[in-house]
Amino acid sequence: MKKLFYIAVAMVAGVALTGCNLDSMPDDELSSAVLLQDESGAEYVMDGCYALLKDQVEYLGYASGNDYCRHYFQMSEFPADNVCLSAKTTDPLYEALAYMMTDNLKNVGTLWMLAYKVIYMSNTVIENLDEGDAASHQLLGEAYFMRGMMHLHMVTLYAKPYTQGRGNMGVPLRISTNSETTTRNSVGEVYDQIVKDLDKASTLLGEPRVKGNYGYPSRDAALGLLSRVYLYMEENAKVIETVNKMLGGATPDSKLVGDFATYFANAKTSPETLFCIAHETTDDKGQASVGSMFNGDGGGWGEIYPSVPLLYLYERYPMDVRYTGYIVPQYPPSEIPGMFIYFADPESPEAEQSGRQVLELQLTEEGDHYYFMDGANKCIVEQRAVHGGEYKEWHVVYRGEDCVARVHGKMKHRTTDNNPAYFVTKFGYQDGIPTLSSPVYCRWGEVILNAAEAYAKTGKDAEALAYVNAIRTRAGIPSEGLFNAVTDHGYTSALEIVLDERRMELAFEGHRMFDVYRNKQDMDRRFPGAQPWNVVPYTYEKIQYPIPNSEWTVSGIQQNPTY
Repeated sequence: MKKLFYIAVAMVAGVALTGCNLDSMPDDELSSAVLLQDESGAEYVMDGCYALLKDQVEYLGYASGNDYCRHYFQMSEFPADNVCLSAKTTDPLYEALAYMMTDNLKNVGTLWMLAYKVIYMSNTVIENLDEGDAASHQLLGEAYFMRGMMHLHMVTLYAKPYTQGRGNMGVPLRISTNSETTTRNSVGEVYDQIVKDLDKASTLLGEPRVKGNYGYPSRDAALGLLSRVYLYMEENAKVIETVNKMLGGATPDSKLVGDFATYFANAKTSPETLFCIAHETTDDKGQASVGSMFNGDGGGWGEIYPSVPLLYLYERYPMDVRYTGYIVPQYPPSEIPGMFIYFADPESPEAEQSGRQVLELQLTEEGDHYYFMDGANKCIVEQRAVHGGEYKEWHVVYRGEDCVARVHGKMKHRTTDNNPAYFVTKFGYQDGIPTLSSPVYCRWGEVILNAAEAYAKTGKDAEALAYVNAIRTRAGIPSEGLFNAVTDHGYTSALEIVLDERRMELAFEGHRMFDVYRNKQDMDRRFPGAQPWNVVPYTYEKIQYPIPNSEWTVSGIQQNPTY
C-alpha cells in the first residue's frame, strides 16, 4: 500500500495529474501504512479528498475552471429541462447541454479521474484505521461516505439509471487499494455497495456534526444520501424508514430554515445543509466558478438562464421565494413601451445541433390575445390552459409549429440572440461575493421530497401531500396554493405533484436529469435557447456519458454504446 499518500500530497499541493487509468497510480517510497498509523495522518488524507472536490487541476493541458465541483453540477444539471443557454459557448459544458458528448472532453475525463482518486484515498483510510478504536470512527465514517458518494456520481453519470435494469453495465467498483485489473461492475452491484458504504458511514459518523462546517459529513448526511439512493433503486419503504429515522419524531417543517432567500449564501453553516462542498473566501474562482455561468453579476458570464417551462411553473405563485429569491430578471435601464413575444424560431438553421434562434417581436393587442404579422400571415398569440385550466401559458403557432412563448415587456439580452436574461443566484453571494458559494449536495429540502415521492409511489397520498405542503409553505405559497387532494389545481396524481415540486425546489442543484430519466419519462426541451430543440427519450443511449478515452483505451474496459 505505497501509492496513496503521494496522490494525496500531490493533489493538496496542486500538482497536476494527467492520467485517469484506474490500473496505474503514482508510486512513492513512502508507505501509507506508516503515514496513516494515527488519526492525524488519516485526517490529512480526508482533507485531501475534500480539496479534490473544489481545487482546480490540470487535465490534458486544461486548468481554468477545471474542477470537480463545477463539472459535476454542470454535467448533472445541463442535459435536463430547467436551463437554457443564451448563446453557444466553447466551454465543454456545451457538449453536455447539447448531448454531443465525446470521450475526450475535459469535463468527462476530469470528473472520472478525480472521483477515482478520492475513492483510492478513502480506501487507504478504511484499510489503515482500526474500527475497534472509537477515536477512528469519525474519519472512517467520512471515508465510507466519500467512497459511497463518488461511486454514486460515477454510476449515475456514466451508466444507465438503476430503474432500467440492475444488470446493465455500471462502472468499476473500487473497494480496495489492491485492485490489479479494471472491469465494469453491473449497475446493481455498484448500487448495493453504495448502500453498504452509506449505511456503514451512518453508524460511524456523529450526529449532530462533530467537525467544523457542513463540508464534513455527519450521520444525517449519510442517511440523507442513502434516502436518495433508495429512491433511485425504487426501494420506497426503505426511503420512508430512513427519513423517519432522521426525523426522530420531528415534523418535516422543523428541519427547514425559515429564511430560504438567504439559505444558499449561508449553506456552509446552515442546519438545513447535510453536505456541501465547502468553499472559503480564498476559494473564489470568479469567472471559473460554478455560479459564474448562472450569474453575470461581479464579473460572471451569466449565460445560463432558467428555461421557459420552469419560469411558468414558478409564476403560478409569483410570491414563491424560490423564484423571487434566486431568479433575477435583467430589465433594461429605461422602459420601452409595448408587449413583446419571445419564442424559438422553428426554421433556425441547424436547429437540432445548435439550438433555435429566439425571435423577439412586438405585439398588437386584440381582445384577450395578441397577434403579429408574418408577411401576409396573422399569427395569434394566446394563452393555453394547463392542468385542467388552473394555470395558463402563452403559445403561438408559427409556420406550422406550436411554440411555447413568453409575453411581457421588453427585457435585456446578453447577446443578439434575443433571449431575455434571467440570472440565477443559488451559487453566489457567500461572504458577499457574487461568484462564491459552497454548493449544496444534500439538504433537508431534498430529503423531505425523497420521502414525499416514496409515499406517493406506495399509495400514501395524504402523507406525500403533507410533505409537499411543508416545502410549499416554507416557500411562501399561500394556503390556497397547498394540496389537500391529488386533484387540486388540475393534477391527476400525487407523484405528478411531487415531481413538479422537486423540479422547483431543487432546480439547478443537479437533480432534474436523474429525476426525469429514473422515472422513465422523456426530457422535453422544446423551448428557446442555444441547446437543441427536441424531446430526448429516456431510452436514448446518450443519457449516459462516455467512458473517458484515456481510461478505456488503456484499461480495456468496454465503452458505452454509441460512443
